[in-house]
This record gives sequence, C-alpha cells and structure tokens, in this order.
Amino acid sequence: MDFFLWLLVIALGYFAIGRTLFLAITSATERRFGHVLLLFVGAAAAHAVTLLWVYVAARSGLAQVPRLWIAASDLIVFSAFLMSRDRIPDCQRPWKVVKWRKELSRQIGLHLALVTGAAVFSVPFYWLVTTSLKPDERTNIFPPDIIPMVQRTIKIGGEDKKVYVVRTDGEEHRAVKLEELPGGVWRMRTVDGRGRVIEVDSSNAKPDLKPTALWSNYRDALNFLPPEYRKGLVPLWNTIYVTALVILGTTLSSSLVGFSFARLRWPGRDLLFFVMIATMMVPGAVTMLPVFLIYRWLGWVDTLRPLWFGSLFGSGFNIFLLRQFFMTIPTDLEDAAKIDGCSYFRIYWNIMLPLIKPALAALTIFAFMGSWNNFMGPLIYISSPEKMTLAYALQLFQGAHGGEPAMMMAAATLVMLPVLAVFFFTQRYMIQGVTLTGLKG
Repeated sequence: MDFFLWLLVIALGYFAIGRTLFLAITSATERRFGHVLLLFVGAAAAHAVTLLWVYVAARSGLAQVPRLWIAASDLIVFSAFLMSRDRIPDCQRPWKVVKWRKELSRQIGLHLALVTGAAVFSVPFYWLVTTSLKPDERTNIFPPDIIPMVQRTIKIGGEDKKVYVVRTDGEEHRAVKLEELPGGVWRMRTVDGRGRVIEVDSSNAKPDLKPTALWSNYRDALNFLPPEYRKGLVPLWNTIYVTALVILGTTLSSSLVGFSFARLRWPGRDLLFFVMIATMMVPGAVTMLPVFLIYRWLGWVDTLRPLWFGSLFGSGFNIFLLRQFFMTIPTDLEDAAKIDGCSYFRIYWNIMLPLIKPALAALTIFAFMGSWNNFMGPLIYISSPEKMTLAYALQLFQGAHGGEPAMMMAAATLVMLPVLAVFFFTQRYMIQGVTLTGLKG
C-alpha cells in the first residue's frame, strides 16, 4: 500500500510543480499579477487545510498521522486548487496564444524530466564528494548523512570526549560517556552545566552531530602517497604527458587515414577499408600478448612509450568516424582547391581539417578519456613508481588505504577533477550534429 501511495505522492508532486510553474508564467506574461499572488495564497490555504485535518485526526484519537499520508493529502488539496484556476476555454483565446500555451506546457514537462534525470545521475558524484569530506566513522552508517557530519567533542581532563544526546525523565541532555555497565547501560555525565551523573540505556544515546567539511582529508591523501610520487605530481605529469601524445597521435593518424579512404581513389581501397572495419571485431585480449612481446623486443617495457606509441596507427572506430565526416563535405571545395593548384596534403590540412572540427573534438574527448583512465596499460608495462600514471597510482593507493573510505574518496575526487573540467568545457561537441557542410549562405 505504501508503494502505491508513494507513486501517488510523486505523481501529484510533479503535477503540482508543473501546474504552478505554468500558471505563474502565463499569469505573469499576461500581466495578471493578482493570479500569481492568488497562487501563493492558495498554497498557504492548502497547507492550512492539511494541518487542520491532521489536528482533527489527532483529536479523534490518532496520536500520530504518518508523514506520507500528510504529504498525500496536502498535494491532493493543492492539486484540486490548481485545477480550479485558469479555466478560460481555449476557444476564447487567440490561436497563437493557444499554441504558445501548449508549447509552454510541453517545455515545462520536458525540463522537469531533465532536471529529475540530472538529479538522479548526480547522486553518485554527490556521494563521492560528501564522503571525501566526512570522518571515517560516519562513512558506513545507514541512512547516510546528506551533508558531512561530525560528532561534537568536549575536552575533559585533557582528553577529548564524544558528546551524546540522551533523554531521561522527559528531558533532553547532552552528556559524555564515563563507563559501560552490564546490560547495555552507560554511566554518563551531563555537560549542560550541572554535571549530573546518569545511567541510560545505550540505545537512547544518540551522537550529537554538527555539520563539517574535513578538507584535511585531501591533504592527508596527498601526504600518505609514497615519497617518490612527490604528493601526486609525478603520476599527474606522467598522465598528462601520455594523454597529450595519445590525443596528438590519434587525431593525426586517424584523420590522415580517414581522408585517404574518403577522398582519394587508389587500388584496393575498398578491400583495405573492409579489413580495417573487421579489426573492430578483434578483442583486445587477443592482441595483448603479441603487442607485449613486440614492445619487450624493442626494450620499451617499464617506459611510457607503450602507452602512447600505439595511437600513431589509429583505430578502426576512429578512422571510420572521420571517414564518414569527410564524405559529407561537398566535392566542390576539393575541386576548387585542385584548380588553384593545391596538393592533396594541403587540401587535407587547410580545407578538410577545419571543416571537421566537431568530429576532431569528439575524437579528442574519447582519446582523452581512454588515456586518462587507462589502467591495463600501466599494469602491464610499468613497474617503476616514478613512471606510474594516475589510474595505476589510485589502484595502489586503494590497496594501501582501502580501509579509510574518506581518504580514498578524496583521492578519487582529485583524479576525477580534470576529467570533470574537460567534460564541462567540451560537452557541446559531444552532442553536435554528425552532418557537416562546407557551403555557406
């Protein structure tokens, strides 16, 4: 029963929010500010009716009314009030106004859905950040703290004592634990000025919490790294160095090969393109050992070269992606460049590349994410601490400090911050259309 009641509350809540926004926007647009004021008065009246119902129910013998029923009744009353407002038929409005109102209603519903999705998908990130700011003893409790909390302490006899909130004789006190007695009873001393000694059941002692933000967890996470990491600067530089070379190699090699497959005509082109597409079906585990043997023969094991050298040969997906972009560019531009005496390389560099910037940006983001989060490569080829990347260093840090969740989340947040920054600054390229045109006007 509670499940269906929750569904009702959520549905009514969305309806109330959407309807309120719709009425407020339409009333403000039509300069009917009295209707906007009436919305606030109606909301207050709906809450007053609900409170009156709760009071009557309590006087009738229901000592405690469940909060879920209170929320449901409140939303039902408020929704009924919203449905009674703004009942002018559409036939009495101009058709442009009717069209605008329908579009506004659709946009409000769409944005409510998007905001809800954004909130749901932001929960793991919020949990990561808040956990990194908590003390370790508050990281594994259920239900978890919405905001970071820490238990208050007081210094008694040169020793920090944790403060608890206890209720005895109908009064609430703050007290510190002196000793544990048999039967789950604690002997405690109040800290409210009188200093009385009381005995309470341990289940009635709740920690006295206060909001906190332990930024020191980030400092401790860096200080607990091995000395050769130089507080994380060495893995950070190695990761930036490898990622930059991977991005450069991926974009240049994939764009060159993609341009060749899309714009040049040479014997065996279609057959080789089919072979290249077929390489996308080969699992990475199949080529892992042969590639390792090649790098070992070259003497590149325990160096950073194996982590970026393979990007110079492109990949099936990246080449296919850029080939499709190149094929959407009109041939008129290429023909005009040939008439002006441009070589194929100049056509590629000066004409084609500027026209596929969205595709190159998306490819850069994919290469950045793949290189920054690459764990398997360093695990196979790197053994020296001074050549570790961030992904591998984070795994080693987890092995050493896995029992300290707050410090572990702080380290993970530091590793994730550059990726988050790249996403916020480049997300528009991820959603840009896949069709390009080189003709203006």
